[in-house]
Formats: sequence, C-alpha cells, structure tokens
Amino acid sequence: MDFIALTLTSLLSILALFVIGKLMGHKQLSQLDFFDYITGITIGSIAAELATELDRPWKPLVAMILYGAVSILLSFISHKLPKMRRYINGVPTVLMNNDKIYRENLKKAKLDLNEFLLLCRELGYFDLTEIQTAVFEENGHLSIMPKSEARPITPRDISLPAQKSEISSEIIMDGRVLTENLSKIGKDERWLKKELFSLGYKNEREIFLAVYKEASGLTVYGI
Repeated sequence: MDFIALTLTSLLSILALFVIGKLMGHKQLSQLDFFDYITGITIGSIAAELATELDRPWKPLVAMILYGAVSILLSFISHKLPKMRRYINGVPTVLMNNDKIYRENLKKAKLDLNEFLLLCRELGYFDLTEIQTAVFEENGHLSIMPKSEARPITPRDISLPAQKSEISSEIIMDGRVLTENLSKIGKDERWLKKELFSLGYKNEREIFLAVYKEASGLTVYGI
C-alpha cells in the first residue's frame, strides 16, 4: 500500500512540476534572474518533499502552486509596469567605459578585479584597451562593446600580415604590486617605479589596475 501511495505522490509531483514549468515559461539557466533561480530551487525541493509525503501530499502541492503563482505574477508585473523591472529584475551596471574601470560599480556587482578580468577573457578580450564599454547585466552576464578599431575583422580581409597575439600581464591590482607577474615579464620594481613616474603616479597605491603588454607597454587604470 505504501509503495502504491509513494508511486502516486511521485507521479503527482512530476505532473505538478511539468504544469508549473509550462506556466512559468521556458528560460535557459543563463537567463534566469535571481528570483527565478531561487524559486526554481525551492519548487524543486518542495516537489521532492511531495514525492515522499504520503499522509498529507496537498500541503507541499499548495506550496508549489503558490511559489509558481508568485513567480508568474512578478513576471506579469515586470512586463506591464516597466518602472517596476528595476526592483524585480535589477538593472545593468556599467563596469568600464572609455578606459576607466568603475570600482564602486564592481562592488555593487559583487565582483572583484580577478572575476572581472576572467569574464573579459571568457568573451575573448585579453586586452582591456580593446574594450569601449563593459556592462554587467542583471542576469549575471557581462556584455562588452569593443572599440571601433577592435571590431571583428581579420588581417586576411584587408590583405595585411597578422601579428602574433599577446596576453596582458596584470602587474598591479588594488594598489599592490604582483611581483611574481613582474618577474615573469623580465622586469623589476625599479623599472615599474620609473614607468609609473613617467605616467604621473607617485607609487602603486594610486593605481587600481596596471597591465603590461610588450607591444603597447604599461597601461594604468587609476583609483
């Protein structure tokens, strides 16, 4: 008898998940906002409880329906009332624009420099000087608008010889010199201080990020 009840509650759980999922709409995981994410996890947990609740299966079923209804309601509100979208879904945050990295916006996005640089590299931007604007979207993805001179075009298209690509090395982050990276490029702190002085900086504590490429030299982003 218990086996039959367990089978029926499991099937009820699957059916409820299917129906609620259809009502909520299909979204790729990468497109889920924060509320959709936690709602999906919660509904999944309740569905698992429903599958094993033999005495009063209606309780977790009602909870599933309520969570699904709230999610659908918020989605309806965000579509019908655009002004409410910023409170429900959040707003994009500009992290970098015109060769300037916005430190406060990085904090708002809960990102540190390493994470920001990683997201840039994942999108194929190993050199920050190629980026015009970087925006952290409300779904957790980074969108980048390249500078006009860095737009997608290959040397083959204009019959020019291709130059070897070079990865930038982070030399200073958050006002601290990364001595290991400095030694990897064959430089020392005496060279670094001379370069910083020529760019108008007294010491590394005035610098948020500094990267080096052999072709373009040292590029500095001040605090």
